[in-house]
Amino acid sequence: MSLIYETGKYLEATGNTWHSEDSPWKATQILSVITDNNIIPKKIVEVGCGAGQILVELSKQKYLKDCQFYGYDISPQAIELCPKNSRNCYFKQQNFLSEESEKNHKFDVLLIIDVFEHVLDYMGFVEQCRSRARYKIFHIPLDIHVSSVARNSFFNTRHSVGHLHYFNADTALATLKDTGHEILDYCYTSGSFGVFSQHPSIKTAIANVPRWLFSKFSIPLSARIFGGYSLLVLTK
Repeated sequence: MSLIYETGKYLEATGNTWHSEDSPWKATQILSVITDNNIIPKKIVEVGCGAGQILVELSKQKYLKDCQFYGYDISPQAIELCPKNSRNCYFKQQNFLSEESEKNHKFDVLLIIDVFEHVLDYMGFVEQCRSRARYKIFHIPLDIHVSSVARNSFFNTRHSVGHLHYFNADTALATLKDTGHEILDYCYTSGSFGVFSQHPSIKTAIANVPRWLFSKFSIPLSARIFGGYSLLVLTK
């Protein structure tokens, strides 16, 4: 399955953008969890960095002005999209969990943003990530909800965006706990609202109405019924 990231198929599936249009919104969510937990990092690394735009957006933030940013991805097409002269950002086509990357740097924060649902051995991957930085920030799509089960949408998600594993909030948190992570903080994020302007559609607009209404009562309930949410988790 990893061949789709190395042959260019995934780049083609994302309209040759590698979802970089969503990066400003994701960077905002990440910055919030860093500042809310009073983390002052000197080195941030992202595994599966794609086109590198999340790191570029973070590098613009005054709070992180003294930080260095490192991005790793196995895809040559993704690394080719990464900016070549961005301030304090360095990108490399390499398996981040290789021995070579471990020898080179000690990181304060490791970003795993919409990644491990793509990995065959996701439990082993998440467990290995635990020792690679003091703090880890995961962003996990919550693909399991009443609407997705009723519509049997998992097969389409598998082929359109390469998800091999599917989670709700409980199974996502259990995965992190079962692989030795200490959960420090987490919150729901709503890409269906946050990046709607990048991916507008009548279908999403209609679906956002009940999501918004239910979210006023309970965001977890809205996520379980209608989807459109991910979980942002800080671990140690």
